[in-house]
Amino acid sequence: MVGPARPQFVLFGSSIVQLGYSNGGWGAILSDVYARKADIVLRGYYGWNSRRALQVLDQVFPKDAAVQPSLIIVYFGGNDSMGPHSSGLGPHVPLHEYVENMRKIGEHLKSLSDTTRIIFLSCPPVNEDKVRQTSSEYFSELVRTNELCQMYSEACLELCKEIGVPAVDLFNAIQRRPDWLNTCFTDGVHLAAEGSKVVVEEILKVLKEAEWKPSLHWKSMPTEFAEDSPYDLVAADGKTTLNPSEWTFHRAIQWD
Repeated sequence: MVGPARPQFVLFGSSIVQLGYSNGGWGAILSDVYARKADIVLRGYYGWNSRRALQVLDQVFPKDAAVQPSLIIVYFGGNDSMGPHSSGLGPHVPLHEYVENMRKIGEHLKSLSDTTRIIFLSCPPVNEDKVRQTSSEYFSELVRTNELCQMYSEACLELCKEIGVPAVDLFNAIQRRPDWLNTCFTDGVHLAAEGSKVVVEEILKVLKEAEWKPSLHWKSMPTEFAEDSPYDLVAADGKTTLNPSEWTFHRAIQWD
């Protein structure tokens, strides 16, 4: 552990979380947005469903931890929503069980501390044609459809209303992007840079609109070691220095 201690934001989920630093991923973007404000921690597990998440929940988020996360962003559902395999193997989880698993995850995370905030991400859409093209030689009876994705997304959103957890509707948010089928995915399922931008945009909307105290929106959070210093770059007047602590001009997108 290094200091000073910063708020910890944990991204917990399946491959869309594990790959959060790949291909201009949303985890990497959040790390840049929250530089010197919060630490972004990935707990992503490729191929996992909500059943497996429940099995390790106490290990990933122990209730007796000395410090609890300030924010936990949860994504499970894409693998749960896959059609069942005739063998009984595979990641499919029936819809009613998926909802109950997510409810249990939410209840556990809520119990960590009074100040731990939670956001759920719903199941995004897929490019069905690209999924078939890129996966047919590797997998048996792989069924990923937008009809199933929508069912699990809507169920997640309905659960979030019931338990009072803010949610991001990724299924519809991604489809609002022009040419989303071709720009938002690397393989029809996992997010390309354009898809990750959608995720970040929607998360920041939730954080900006939430009435949490303290606010977890990046513009409202203090920047570490932000005091002026004579060691900063010297300004054009040759007499004063320029404090770069809040500079964001390097970003291709100026996030709100």
